[in-house]
Amino acid sequence: MDQITDRITLERAPAPQPGRRAWKMWGTLAVVLIIAGVGYLALPFGKNGPAAALPAAALPVTVSKPLQRNVDVRLGFLGQFSAVNRVELRAQVGGLLTEIHFQDGQIVHKGDLLFVIDPRPYEIRLAEAKAQLQTATARVALADTQLSRAQSLRHNDFATQETVDQRTNDQNSSQAAVEDAKARIKDAELDLEYCHVTAPFTGRIGARQVSIGGLISGSRAGASATTLLATLVSLDPIYLNFDMSESDFLVFSRERARLSGPVADEVAIGLSDENTFPRKGKLDFVDNSLDRSSGTIHARATVPNPDLFLAPGQFARLRVAVAPPASVLLLPDAAVVLDQSQHLVMTVSADGTVVPKIVETGDLRGGLRVIRTGLDASDRVVIDGLVRAIPNSKVAPQDGTINYNAAADGQG
Repeated sequence: MDQITDRITLERAPAPQPGRRAWKMWGTLAVVLIIAGVGYLALPFGKNGPAAALPAAALPVTVSKPLQRNVDVRLGFLGQFSAVNRVELRAQVGGLLTEIHFQDGQIVHKGDLLFVIDPRPYEIRLAEAKAQLQTATARVALADTQLSRAQSLRHNDFATQETVDQRTNDQNSSQAAVEDAKARIKDAELDLEYCHVTAPFTGRIGARQVSIGGLISGSRAGASATTLLATLVSLDPIYLNFDMSESDFLVFSRERARLSGPVADEVAIGLSDENTFPRKGKLDFVDNSLDRSSGTIHARATVPNPDLFLAPGQFARLRVAVAPPASVLLLPDAAVVLDQSQHLVMTVSADGTVVPKIVETGDLRGGLRVIRTGLDASDRVVIDGLVRAIPNSKVAPQDGTINYNAAADGQG
């Protein structure tokens, strides 16, 4: 009886329910199957099942053939301006500084009065020298009279030859005293002139280094103990100094050696805040040897500066023409891609395929990059939309235009 009861109890016991983790697993699987089914049903069907995906449309890019233009061969350098004339104004006589006739930094002209050193002591010296000349002149007159009298007495045998010789010597001595007095006058006049310091040339004067009432040390010998009054520099014209590397100097020398006629020495100049090269100068000096320590050779151009805008010490970019114009290919600088150590341009073939080409570049001319090798004049180069020009991909080329900016080349 007990066995029958146990059997009935087991048969009535509820079946065990699946765990919570199992329900999660089955639910996730069901969601995945539903999404897959929806995606499958969304595909277009053909006779043999789902159709293949449609190809992506070709992306548009702007292309143009390289611009061909005759440009001369130029080398670019960084230079610094310096004054043609520069002088330290130092006192050549000593004394008290009594006058200053300029404002610091102003333009002064040749002969303008700048400083005055108290001239009174030198006026006194000049007066003394003139008095000495009068005394010496009077002695000459006396010596002439005495010599004439001695010669007359000697002619009548009333004086000896010794007396005549003595009077002749006195005359010569007095005449030498006159010449000495004249030299002293010139010396005193020169010192008096040096009391007035004038501008030796036209230029811009720096800050004064002395004040009125200061005691000035001066020497015509130019000793280091002399007082520095101010510094004066010329501004028109002005030098532009730069250094060529040995390789640039070789290009410069070889290109010029090939030319049969004279080469224009004109250089184009642009300041640090200028994108163009509007200023002109003339290359007038190349040094006779390279610096062994730096491997460079010094060169210089002279630049007109009529508006006095340029100042010594300023930096500028310059381009030196070294060969006559020749035909080159030009592209916008943005169309050239730097790939590690190589330069690439993206070209488009006749069927619209992007074909990269390795090129050798030159300097910027007219705002465009010179392409030396690696590109043909008939190539269609991507000049806009480079991000869409993936090598070996298909693109939809649209014609564009490359413009040459003559002002950026220093010719406008």
